[in-house]
Amino acid sequence: MEDNQKKRKYGPRCFGYPLSILFIVINEFCERFSYYGMRAVLVLYFKLFLHWDDNLSTSIYHTFVALCYLTPILGALIADSWLGKFKTIISLSIIYTIGQAIMAISSINDLTDHNRDGIPDNIALHIGLSMTGLILIAFGTGGIKPCVSAFGGDQFDETQETQRSRFFSLFYLAVNAGSLISTILTPILRAEQCGIHTKQQCYPLAFGVPAVLMAVSLIVFILGSHMYKKARPEGNIMFQVSQCIGFAIKNRLKHRSKQFPKREHWLDWASEKYDKRLIAQTKMVLRVLFLYIPLPMFWALFDQQGSRWTLQATTMDGDLGFMKIQPDQMQTVNPILIVVMVPVVDAVVYPLIKKCHINFTPLRRITVGMFLASLAFVAAALVQIQIDKTLPNFPKEGQSQIKVINLGTDVAKVDFGPGNENVSVASLMATNYMTFDTTNLKEMTVSYGNQPLTQPLNVSGKERHTLILKNTATIQTELLLDGLTSKSEDGQNKIRFINNLASAINITMGDTTFGTVMNFTATKYLSFTRGIKKIVVFSDNSVTCKNQSISFGDGSAYTIVIQECTNTTIGLKYVEDIQPNTISMAWQIPQYFLITCGEVVFSVTGLSFSYSQAPATMKSVLQAGWLLTVAFGNIIVLIVAGASKLSDQWAEYVLFAALLMAVCIIFAIMAYFYTYMDPAETEAQLDEDEKKKIENKKDIYENRTGPVSQTEM
Repeated sequence: MEDNQKKRKYGPRCFGYPLSILFIVINEFCERFSYYGMRAVLVLYFKLFLHWDDNLSTSIYHTFVALCYLTPILGALIADSWLGKFKTIISLSIIYTIGQAIMAISSINDLTDHNRDGIPDNIALHIGLSMTGLILIAFGTGGIKPCVSAFGGDQFDETQETQRSRFFSLFYLAVNAGSLISTILTPILRAEQCGIHTKQQCYPLAFGVPAVLMAVSLIVFILGSHMYKKARPEGNIMFQVSQCIGFAIKNRLKHRSKQFPKREHWLDWASEKYDKRLIAQTKMVLRVLFLYIPLPMFWALFDQQGSRWTLQATTMDGDLGFMKIQPDQMQTVNPILIVVMVPVVDAVVYPLIKKCHINFTPLRRITVGMFLASLAFVAAALVQIQIDKTLPNFPKEGQSQIKVINLGTDVAKVDFGPGNENVSVASLMATNYMTFDTTNLKEMTVSYGNQPLTQPLNVSGKERHTLILKNTATIQTELLLDGLTSKSEDGQNKIRFINNLASAINITMGDTTFGTVMNFTATKYLSFTRGIKKIVVFSDNSVTCKNQSISFGDGSAYTIVIQECTNTTIGLKYVEDIQPNTISMAWQIPQYFLITCGEVVFSVTGLSFSYSQAPATMKSVLQAGWLLTVAFGNIIVLIVAGASKLSDQWAEYVLFAALLMAVCIIFAIMAYFYTYMDPAETEAQLDEDEKKKIENKKDIYENRTGPVSQTEM
């Protein structure tokens, strides 16, 4: 009978746990998969699909993340003051799912016509849909963030503290599992090619799978609705704290010019309206929130893993030998290291420090975390310096670059006019790109032996050209506009062919055809993935020749000269126009390691410290404050990146490292003067004072002369 009453009161159970938490854990796994999967490919979507530059892509990315951490306050207010947690989760999850669906639709390239470069002609439509989707996602994921975990805790009764603690561990595991799996999977989906009219990286699939998972999350949560304990909204403590602070400030300013006794604390000016307990609890919270002021700088660096560090990885080699990874997959290093390092730090590092008789207090741990994050950006700067050495030097305003390829049988000499570099190029050889002042390039003289040819040069600034030469009965020249203004940002290799045979040929490489190529002409650059490709040439005299290409890396550009075509082989000459990415992505691991170490001692310790220093009824206030530090950190990225105007990325990394180091010193000073307290003891003292006050009032009544009236009692 008693078991049946418990079942009706608390819902069905499994091994002593409410069965309802199963739906909540699955819901959280799917929602985190949806969020982190979408976020993993977001900055590359901005850069490679919407064709925004690095700075705009970074700015919009961090604006989105900041909004995701500002909206939890709105979610908490709605849940605690109006709808309750259950209805808030349902309502905002619907908005969330719609946002994810819109993001998937916005990335379909075949929605519009396309120009020759594969850029959507109606790019405004894609941008509008993308921004709408991201705003809905930010309100959805942020709004449910403070509700889901608390709603899970509500499912347990007061006698199940152990089970509730294990639930939160399981909940945290679901968060990290969803994050890790999605960050591995969605970049793989993105790297696939899809599209009806134009082959593109498959963003519809990369965004579509998270959208489906969010829909599954919503459905699973609804399926468990009849099992949930649904507490009614009881008012928002954050609102009460805000009112108390506001009244204290207003009351203090109101009596500033009058002769009133000074009060021990400025919050005591709220005592005319609010009880002593609320004021004391608010004081405790504000002491911790004051320490939060420097913390956003840590998150400003930490969240650049998904923006600047991912963009850095696009210029690196993802071939690790045993596997090939995508630039956006490098973000998985952080959750992998977290899973490994949290137990190691708790079970090994902290006990060793304690054995060395070092008082490694929570605030000291947070300081060390900030220091390690600063070192991570120093490491990122060192890696960027090495990357910059491998990047091509493209012409600036007023400059032009020319490369010479000699297809002739003799040495060719090229005179570019007074004040310019003159070159000699051996047969079937090529120069590197040479940089000229565009205004000085008026004409050129090409000589094979004693046979000169002078021709005018008509070039524009900020462009690369290739000059191909050949000596037959006469000197032949062709000045090609390369059209390469930047290194490939998606890791694709740009390949073109030059036909040095006597007749027209048809060229195919892999599954891509270059069409018919006339003698002494070049094809346009086409994109290819890394690896070895099969090259097939069909000539007009019905000779077909085949060969394997070299193994292409990532981000290179080659001009391949067809020199010979027999029944057995192709004679190929490779001219490297842009060097492939040569710095391995593995060199990012040290910076990920350092920032993960910083996260372990900063984030985990920060939450634990905050909870230990605040009264039980104010935990939600500090949770909101902690989330706000993440939001403000992303806003700092927008401000610093926009105001610095640094042309070199490594310099921006150093700037962020220096800013965090300065903030770290300030925080260390603040921590030195902080006095730890026990909120439970403080509240117990408040209870004792209240009890004494009641007893004193009772003594006064008892000691009065004459009878005590019923009203007085």
